Amino acid sequence: MFRKLFSLSVIFYFLVGGISECFAAKIGIAMPNTVVPRWQTDGATLKEELEATENEVILVFADNKKETQIAQIEDMIKQKCDALLVVPVDGRSLTEVLEKAKQAGIKIISYDRLIMNSDAVSYYASFDNFKVGLLQGEFIEDKLNLKEDGAPKNIEFFTGSIDDNNVNFLWAGDMEILKPYLVSGRLECKSNQTSKEDAAVHRWLAENAKDRMTKLVQAHNYGPKPDQTRLDAVLCPNDTVANAVIEVLIKLCGYDASNMPVITGQDCSKVGAKNIRNGLQSMCVFKDSRILAIHVVDMVNEMLSGEEVDVNDTTSYDNGTGVIPAYLCDPKVVNKENIKEILIDTGYYTEKDLK
Repeated sequence: MFRKLFSLSVIFYFLVGGISECFAAKIGIAMPNTVVPRWQTDGATLKEELEATENEVILVFADNKKETQIAQIEDMIKQKCDALLVVPVDGRSLTEVLEKAKQAGIKIISYDRLIMNSDAVSYYASFDNFKVGLLQGEFIEDKLNLKEDGAPKNIEFFTGSIDDNNVNFLWAGDMEILKPYLVSGRLECKSNQTSKEDAAVHRWLAENAKDRMTKLVQAHNYGPKPDQTRLDAVLCPNDTVANAVIEVLIKLCGYDASNMPVITGQDCSKVGAKNIRNGLQSMCVFKDSRILAIHVVDMVNEMLSGEEVDVNDTTSYDNGTGVIPAYLCDPKVVNKENIKEILIDTGYYTEKDLK
């Protein structure tokens, strides 16, 4: 709502002879990489929405290098940005550079990943990552019939990068559902790698996930044949990791769409959505960047105009310097049955995108 009012106020100001600089702001967007498709999508959506409210936007990507991101933020400080939206490469590496931004009077919103150890962060905007984990865990619980079937099922675990604070919430949600089944023996992990640290994929990179899955397959002879070890599920934190795991399971184990283990995901990237349609990935937790981007634009405009900023969580996200007020959007489960309704019919993708 504020975004619409802000746009109308700009138009009115033009009509009465004002100058745009009185309303326009310069906003810097610092994304971590272009490897994960979501960051390209989110960056483009944020830029479009911010420009629609007469803001000048600088959008940069850091190639997954914290040094690059620090240099990019320093450059945006020099360019006199009014506000920064930052998805950190490393959530604990930005304390010094953000202090410079704070001293320059720049407002900062931590986007999707919480920036740690910095009192320069004004707000946090993301999805409910604990709920993401719950949805992934509940999907595995349901598909393996863990509540009813007492026969042990085999599972391996992957999660995101340890330096991403979201992983703490994601893993907690996953384990809220799945840990009781590990304790009871209804779920078995042949590798015994059931800790967050064991399951972590550094920087969420596909090559790191592929390397670990290859080692797991070689160590435990996973596969669909009678002389192989049955694998019932692989908990994957996002679509990039899921696709890497799927590639290994197809190439090294002989799995296909008819016998693929339950594979979870997150983000609904094009690759992930195609894998779901092709029966290779079981589900994805959809985080609609359009909804988050629109609200973040409202937050930016409210913050810079001195209005009260709309948040819905003021207790959960302590970054080491205090609790950061947050706005969390709700994620949704996408599977083969509802993918058209959620991703195609809403215009997020076209049919052509997923062919």
